[in-house]
Amino acid sequence: MSRLVIIPTYNEKENVAAIIEAVMSLPIDFHVLIIDDGSPDGTANIVKDLMATTYADRLFIVERSGKLGLGTAYICGFKWAIEHGYDYIFEMDADFSHNPQDLLKLYDACANQGADVAIGSRYVTGVNVVNWPMGRVLMSYFASKYVRMVLGVDIHDTTAGFLCYRRQVLETIELDKIRFKGYAFQIEMKFTAHQCGFRIQEVPIIFVNRVLGSSKMSGGIFSEALLGVIRLKVNSWFRKYPKKA
Repeated sequence: MSRLVIIPTYNEKENVAAIIEAVMSLPIDFHVLIIDDGSPDGTANIVKDLMATTYADRLFIVERSGKLGLGTAYICGFKWAIEHGYDYIFEMDADFSHNPQDLLKLYDACANQGADVAIGSRYVTGVNVVNWPMGRVLMSYFASKYVRMVLGVDIHDTTAGFLCYRRQVLETIELDKIRFKGYAFQIEMKFTAHQCGFRIQEVPIIFVNRVLGSSKMSGGIFSEALLGVIRLKVNSWFRKYPKKA
C-alpha cells in the first residue's frame, strides 16, 4: 500500500532536510511531497538536492509562487496524491512539532483499525503539548472545545494538523468546495469528512513546539478558525454532502 506524507514549507531550511531524512528512515516505506510556497531562504533548493542525490524515487516537490495559504497547499498535495495513486495520505509539519515516528501509529489506525481518518491528537488524553506558552496552550485547547460544541463532532483536537486520510476520503469530500485557507482549513476538512460519514479516530501524540525556525501561528489564525466555524455550521444546513460509498 502506497503512503505519501505531504509537508508544506515556507522558510524551513533549518528543518527540511532533517524531517525528510526522519520520515525516510522509518521501518516502512513512505514517500514525501514538499509543497513549497516560494521560500526565499532556499528551502526548495535543499529538497531538490536531496531528490537528485539521495531520494530520487521517494521525494517530490511542488513549488508555488508566494504564500498562498496552508489550506491551498494541502489541497494541491491531496490532488497530486490522488493523481499519483497513493492509498494513504498524511499531513505533517516540517518543524518536528509532529514526531515522524507517530506516522506509524496514524497509518496503523487507518490500515488495521478501520479508521478512514486518523488524527494525531494533542487533547484526546488530556493536554499533551510541550514547550508552548500557557496562553497558547489554553487558546488552542479551548478553541478545539468550542469547535467541538458548535459543530457537534466527537473530536477533541479539531485544529490538529497531523493526520492520515484514506484515499477514498479525499476522493469523496469535494476538495474544490473546501473554502478556508488558514488553520480553519483543518476544522473544515474534519467536519466535512464527518458529514460524509467517514470514521474518524484520534490517536494520542505529544506535540512539541519547534526548536529551529520561526512559527507561522498567530492569534489572528485562531480568530479565523473561531469565526469561520459558525459560517461552516450554517452552510452545512444548506449543503448536501456526498456519502461514503
